Amino acid sequence: MNVKSRARIGAALGVAALGLGVALAPAAQADPNPVTQYRTLAGTGSDTTQDVLNGLGNVVVNALGQKIIASWDATGSATVKTKATGCVINRPNGSSAGIDALRNAVDTNSGCLDFARSSRGPADTSTTDLTWIPFAKDAVSWAKRSDSTLPSDLTATQLKDIYECNLTTLNGVALTPILPQSNSGTRQFFLSSIGVTTPGACVQQGVQENDGTVLDSAGDVAPYSVASYTAQEKGVVTNRRGAAVLGSVGTVAPRNADKTLNLSFPYLRDVYNVVPTAKLTNATVASTFVGSTSKVCAATTTITNYGFGSLGTACGATTVKGER
Repeated sequence: MNVKSRARIGAALGVAALGLGVALAPAAQADPNPVTQYRTLAGTGSDTTQDVLNGLGNVVVNALGQKIIASWDATGSATVKTKATGCVINRPNGSSAGIDALRNAVDTNSGCLDFARSSRGPADTSTTDLTWIPFAKDAVSWAKRSDSTLPSDLTATQLKDIYECNLTTLNGVALTPILPQSNSGTRQFFLSSIGVTTPGACVQQGVQENDGTVLDSAGDVAPYSVASYTAQEKGVVTNRRGAAVLGSVGTVAPRNADKTLNLSFPYLRDVYNVVPTAKLTNATVASTFVGSTSKVCAATTTITNYGFGSLGTACGATTVKGER
């Protein structure tokens, strides 16, 4: 690991160590507020969807007007307490970590978690133990610094070659491809989209996703959630873009002229709330997540305010199942 990558990872860990004070967004409180407000459904996981779930947590209520969703951010204090009794767990950072924590809660019957945030679909479909319930549309593009002379458009082949370290310079600039930490759903989706199974040795890995401040050199490139970028740009959440600007792929821009998600972009994805399949018939789980008329799916204003696209009648479907 070189000095530059150590600095990047150290900066990312420093942000995490600072805890909730740094994670506070302008318009959405990080973690349940107060953290001792133990709501009915507790979840952790994806960095990409943490802010929109915080927003949904403030508007999704039961018949008594009580908030239903308690969602803990990907970074912050080392542990979180998700229920009133027991349930102090290590804070999961990323989709995979959140899904693993949910599986552990199911396997141990602890009741500590009810759902996991995920920006990827199932990686293992050997069982149907978990159900991935889509609630919004996102895309993953790549980002560079605004003052870089790198092209603003890359082809899918170029991205693959960059992340396999077969293409090391462009426009005379030495390239530094960067990837998020290993539990990131954005990382997994991006690599799958560009056809990379194993990143090359030149790739710097381990940063927190959707943080443009890690792009500190002219040749830096990194994947970025388009919804997260838009929400940061709008000031709906903490702006971590730094000098990052989104690139296009094969001449297709990730956003329309009005900065909404471009549904013609090649790397579109659904984002999900993952629940135990056995809990789909639970009244609170069903009314909150399941079906296009569920409380989450009905909150389209909140979803689009955070930069995501609406799924319409596909929101709340329960057809996607897997193990992890």
